[in-house]
Amino acid sequence: MTAAALGRLDALVQGRGDGDDVAALGEVRAALEALGNARQAAEAANEAKTRFLASVSHEIRSPLNAIFGYAQLIERNDGHNALHGARVIRRSAEHLSHLVEGLLDIAQVESGSMRLSRDVIRFRDFLEQLIDMLELQARAKGIGLALQCPPGGLPDFVHADQKRLRQVLINLLSNAIKFTDHGLVTLDVQYRNELATFAVIDTGIGIAPADCERIFAPFERVGGAAAERAGAGLGLAITQALVRIMGGDVRVDSTPGAGSRFTVQLMLSRPLVPPSAPAPAAGVVTGYLGRERSVLLIDDDAAHREMVGSLLEPLGFAMHLASDGEAGLALAAQVQPDLVLLDISLATESGWDIADSLRRRHGAALKIVMLSGEVPDAARPSGDDQVSDRFLRKPFAFEALLDVLAEQLGMTWVRAPGGAGQVGAPAAPSAPAPLPAGADRHLGEIERLARIGHVRGLEAEIEALAQLGPSAAQLADRMRACLDSFDLRALSTIAKAAHTHEH
Repeated sequence: MTAAALGRLDALVQGRGDGDDVAALGEVRAALEALGNARQAAEAANEAKTRFLASVSHEIRSPLNAIFGYAQLIERNDGHNALHGARVIRRSAEHLSHLVEGLLDIAQVESGSMRLSRDVIRFRDFLEQLIDMLELQARAKGIGLALQCPPGGLPDFVHADQKRLRQVLINLLSNAIKFTDHGLVTLDVQYRNELATFAVIDTGIGIAPADCERIFAPFERVGGAAAERAGAGLGLAITQALVRIMGGDVRVDSTPGAGSRFTVQLMLSRPLVPPSAPAPAAGVVTGYLGRERSVLLIDDDAAHREMVGSLLEPLGFAMHLASDGEAGLALAAQVQPDLVLLDISLATESGWDIADSLRRRHGAALKIVMLSGEVPDAARPSGDDQVSDRFLRKPFAFEALLDVLAEQLGMTWVRAPGGAGQVGAPAAPSAPAPLPAGADRHLGEIERLARIGHVRGLEAEIEALAQLGPSAAQLADRMRACLDSFDLRALSTIAKAAHTHEH
């Protein structure tokens, strides 16, 4: 509102204005409406952030509780049933890692610092691996998961950022599985004129028309049955942001109670010269070909040094560990390592300064991989692009570390036979087998305990159910998978469905 309008308004209030000054009232009204709208928007954003923080707090506390509890059980029982506890701890850590990754992705998108890579992807293998990864999650809920492609209609290779495309499709498929209690989730893929169309179709609870836009907001979660499902509400916001950064589009069509269809369209060009390298070998890495390689790890976290050393030494690496930059520089001069793993945030110094010293002393032949829990571009000072060869964000999977080592050192892994097989479209779940007498009581108790989140009680009841016979043991395995992934809603649904079937 201008100063002249304020003057005319003041004249009207004091009775000194004329008829022309009435126009000032319209400008005042418009300004007040704009202020009111801005206030409502700010209050809505603040409420959304409050809900988001509460959700994230729950998402963090649940796996932390499992990690803390199972670690104590393993210590108390002197290793008894340690394998099951270790699996729960690993899944809990993965859950926390994915949550942190999501928060960092949001930060990168908002700051405009996210960069895309241009990878060559074996298209159909890539899609089948996604189905393979999520099949157990679908099976635990008793639903089908299928990949649908036109026969011979997909190119062998396409260009895309493999990590980000995988992230988009996993987010959509995981959401579809989470919100589907009966029926089937399908990934339908079409490709024409270098335009790839991915449709994730489910037979789940659906989305109200009024919520179809809100679900893509970073701090929003829709109400109703959807609000009861586990999750921090970041997946779709990240998905939409990534698709737009990749130059594509995502849309949703949904009918409440009937299911949803999320469609992503991206331009994925074919490489002019298809790569001749074979597909990645399956099987566990047990060593590598060629001479012994030397790796220096500089990290002030003793547990992290021990963990990385324990992972790499059995594969034949000569490991050298240093807790600070001074010791690391001295070790590097002594052993002349092939590669240095260097933490950025050392206790008393910057990892970038140590990397700069290593580069000046040893030249470009020394491979330097920076490790950090920070966003890469936020962690790297300007002008330091040449002091390191690679960045690896903590926490990292063992396979990701091996990929970086192979890339930087030009290594070929030796693998044990075995590995995941090819996965087609699984059939819809078969009818449940009859349960033995006595299962009814356990199912009712499991349903009750799932509603209140009593994890110890659930473990005991599921174990008791498993002892009743083969059909009960199969049902118990599905329930354990839900419990290990903290999907108590799915666990309650399975118990209720089995309970109803018995009646």
